[in-house]
Amino acid sequence: MRNNQPVSGHEYEFPSSQMLVSATDLTGRIQYCNPAFIAVSGYTREELIGQPHNLIRHPDMPREAFADMWTTIRDGRPWTALVKNRRKNGDHYWVQANVTPVVEKGAVVGYLSVRVKPERAAVRAAEALYARIRSGESRAFRLHRGVAVRTGLRGRLQALMRLPVTTRAALGYAITPTALLLAGLAAWGGMPPVPFWIAFGVTTAVSLVSWQMLTRQLGAPIHDMSGFATRLAAGDLTADLTIARHDDLGDVLQALNQLKANLAAIVYDVRAQITGMLDNAREISSGNVDLARRTELQAASLEETAATMEQLTTTVQANADASVRALDLAKDAQAAAAVGGKIAGQVEQTMASITAASKRIADITGVIDGIAFQTNILALNAAVEAARAGEAGRSFAVVAGEVRMLAQRCAASSKEIKSVVEASATEVALGTELVARTTSQMREIDEAVSRVSSIIVEVANASNEQAEGIRQVNQAVSHLDGATQQNAALVEQAAATAQRLAEQADVLDEAVRLFTVADATPARHTATTARPTSAPGSSRHTAREPEWDEATMV
Repeated sequence: MRNNQPVSGHEYEFPSSQMLVSATDLTGRIQYCNPAFIAVSGYTREELIGQPHNLIRHPDMPREAFADMWTTIRDGRPWTALVKNRRKNGDHYWVQANVTPVVEKGAVVGYLSVRVKPERAAVRAAEALYARIRSGESRAFRLHRGVAVRTGLRGRLQALMRLPVTTRAALGYAITPTALLLAGLAAWGGMPPVPFWIAFGVTTAVSLVSWQMLTRQLGAPIHDMSGFATRLAAGDLTADLTIARHDDLGDVLQALNQLKANLAAIVYDVRAQITGMLDNAREISSGNVDLARRTELQAASLEETAATMEQLTTTVQANADASVRALDLAKDAQAAAAVGGKIAGQVEQTMASITAASKRIADITGVIDGIAFQTNILALNAAVEAARAGEAGRSFAVVAGEVRMLAQRCAASSKEIKSVVEASATEVALGTELVARTTSQMREIDEAVSRVSSIIVEVANASNEQAEGIRQVNQAVSHLDGATQQNAALVEQAAATAQRLAEQADVLDEAVRLFTVADATPARHTATTARPTSAPGSSRHTAREPEWDEATMV
């Protein structure tokens, strides 16, 4: 027998409002379990589905309890008893287990177990009983359909009270003729007279007829009600009671039929609503998943846009800074051009002064040239006069010759100076013209630099405005990105909520499908989680007999 270890000795308390439900196939392997059962067991759904139910068995549970359970449910009867189960971490919890065979088309296809939290007094009594059973001290007791009954003669007498009502009535009817016979034999001390035998026969016939009528009028309806209630407890809503009477038992049979019809109508409606809820939940979940994916893509695009806008902001700011620097350079160039214009003006004035000085030199050279010409004339006159004087004027003639030579040389030098001054005046005129042109060009350069400065100022202002606009756009994109991130989180939360709604709808669908209704065999929906290949209410099940160590229901 399976012995799950370790155990902690600590009891796990779960709310009394919770009902722990599970369903197994004929071999005791779990095919369905509700969320409350999963939470209390400490296992996950994947760890439970398809596993033998004795996975949660506690070592303190005696083997006799499960032997009684299997005997009872194999007989087609429900079994109710207190059971101590083990959680995954070794803790334990007590439940009042109600195990019912699941019948489909007249055949048992699985077992349904519903557990509730028991009273503490019942737990203490069950714990003491199971301890006595494990120790072998309970030979005076045995388990019968989950109840401790006595053994021996007292137990046999008590067993009479557990016989069917019709059987007990038959025994009662049999007691009357038997007592009459014994009384007659004792009264007459031998063979009673014929009238006695006539009375005995009449009494026996009346008792037999009464027993048969009681069996027909009470036993059959009770048997039908018991089987109907058992199938109803197992979730089989296809059974019907045939009502051929109109007394109080007929009213009970009619009420049971009406209860089945009402419950079947509710199950039909719930199934229909669950199907619609499942479709809507899956559609919402799918739409939320798509929306979340698109929102994530949008958020990624916004992040890229924000990064691009940041780069563009940096670039525009750099352009604005460059425009400022260019404006500074243009101002420097404009100042340099202005200085150059002033210098060119001064050069032009200097060239004008040089031109005037050249003209004065030319005038002076003309005066020198005139003086040299007159000196030469005087020298010639002196030479003529010296020649007339003869010998006495020879020395004066020499002086006159020298003066003439000096006058000639002076005239030659004056000519050279004049030619040089004229050439210089020509060059100065050209230079003055060039200086004038340079001054004019410098003025144009200054005006161009001024226009460039104005343009650069406009570009700088535009760049600043663009940078400010881009900063605002960047802030808007940042806000939009934050909002998109929040929307993405909300969409993911909505998707998770829709997923949980779909899972809850799956749980509801599985719970409702534990009920078998007529003409309700649609294909099972495709769920988001793994589903067992067979379940209570399904015709596919294993025919293998369960072993005590391999399959326990509770």
